[in-house]
Amino acid sequence: MIAQEATPHKGNILIVDDTLPNLRILAKILEDRGYLVRGIPEGAMALMAAAQEPPDLILLDIMMPELNGYEVCARLKANAATRDIPVIFMSALDEVINKVKAFGVGGVDYITKPFQIEEVLARVDTHITLQALQAKLERQVIALQETNAALQASNAELEAFAHTVAHDLKNPLANVLMGTELLQTSEDVHNSEQLDEIAGWVNAGARKALNIIDELLLLASVRQEDVARGPVDMARVLKHAQDRLEWVIKQSKGEIVLPDQWPVALGYAPWIEEVWVNYLSNGLKYGGEPPRLHLGSDVLDEGAIRYWIKDNGPGIPPEKIDLLFGEFTRLERIRAEGHGLGLSIVKRIIAKLSGSVGVESHIGQGSLFYFTLPQA
Repeated sequence: MIAQEATPHKGNILIVDDTLPNLRILAKILEDRGYLVRGIPEGAMALMAAAQEPPDLILLDIMMPELNGYEVCARLKANAATRDIPVIFMSALDEVINKVKAFGVGGVDYITKPFQIEEVLARVDTHITLQALQAKLERQVIALQETNAALQASNAELEAFAHTVAHDLKNPLANVLMGTELLQTSEDVHNSEQLDEIAGWVNAGARKALNIIDELLLLASVRQEDVARGPVDMARVLKHAQDRLEWVIKQSKGEIVLPDQWPVALGYAPWIEEVWVNYLSNGLKYGGEPPRLHLGSDVLDEGAIRYWIKDNGPGIPPEKIDLLFGEFTRLERIRAEGHGLGLSIVKRIIAKLSGSVGVESHIGQGSLFYFTLPQA
């Protein structure tokens, strides 16, 4: 037996009328037209039904015991859950004053009894269509507002990022330029020691500039790409990260202490490698003299793994900790104690991998930077 798909209805209509024959006739007419219909014989029940499951339109009789149609409509319009539902009044009262009062309490139309079937259908179809168009317009307005807000945030971020990149590139490129100019013009550069010093300026400046360009490219990829996550071989990832920082490790005479094994998390190895490169390079730069970095992990109760790196540096003042992972949209928050763009990008990477980042630090006791990932 082949199951048939349910035919979608044209709209959900609530009919409120204490005259049961009228209720049945209207319900049959509208159901035949393709509407989903509920019939309620009195006002109090109608208020509860409309609040629990708001219809697309209400057909409301005026002359009812206890709560009349005017009172029901006024209460519907006073409730945030039902105030936007269009109400068409139905009544044998054909005086202008009755119609004015109906519109005054929030009705959108008025049908005089005894009603004509074609008139009822025409008015119902019109207001159902108008309601659908209004709902569509509201959704479009909300979508446009969200898009506009996202564009404004993106523009502010790009502007801040451009300022930061320009600022960060200025110093290393100045070192490169100064070194090459000395080699070209200075008559005082005669021995290998001086040449080595100038070469060091040029090399450091070039490395810093390349690092900033790498960060820019990484940010672009994190913003645009959706990557396939899988189990991460953290030992392998860290080996690649240390290979990239080999020169920095030698220059700083840093020591890196690794655990014997790592718990397995879900992630994307190339991005996690960038996270470790940022954490390691900051630890080597701001750790003790010489820097000593301990790496480790903790399996958390909520099915996540926390990976961390602890340095032997002087620690970070409490008022600076909140700035470390700052977003690009605030220029004054981007560079916190020289940690640069890297930590902001780290935060983005880990957030896209369904994790979180953070730092724990106490003056004189070093700092512990961490990130979490879902456990494999």
